[in-house]
Amino acid sequence: MQTPLRKDLETPLRGVRSNIVQSIRAFRVQDLQETARAMGHHFLYANLAHAQSKQDVLDLIAEQFTFPSHFGKNFDALYDCMTDPLHKSGPQPGFIVVLEQIPTTAKFDKEAREQLLDIFRDAADYWGDRKIPFRCFYSFL
Repeated sequence: MQTPLRKDLETPLRGVRSNIVQSIRAFRVQDLQETARAMGHHFLYANLAHAQSKQDVLDLIAEQFTFPSHFGKNFDALYDCMTDPLHKSGPQPGFIVVLEQIPTTAKFDKEAREQLLDIFRDAADYWGDRKIPFRCFYSFL
């Protein structure tokens, strides 16, 4: 049974669906991290400010999420790392993911950004089907 959150730690996610990908807007990364810790959820953070291309984005996510060295560094592999192996490793408490400063460069255009966010939307659906919270927050550079 999950222990109740202190009211101040519960506040950042009040009104946020349990399986969603949305702009970080008014949320602070530190508050989301503290909330994840209080809830016993995994907190995954990637700062993508120095990325220029799809490969840079995938490299930074792999590094900052500590993916295994055999990570394929493509969008299919990203989806795989965010879903099946974690599910097979045992019960999961939930996830709060932050993708900060997604690049808006010619080498990482609107289509690439949407594909990236679609991976996380698909992961949110995957975990939602298993009744496990998966919230992803993002911002653009």
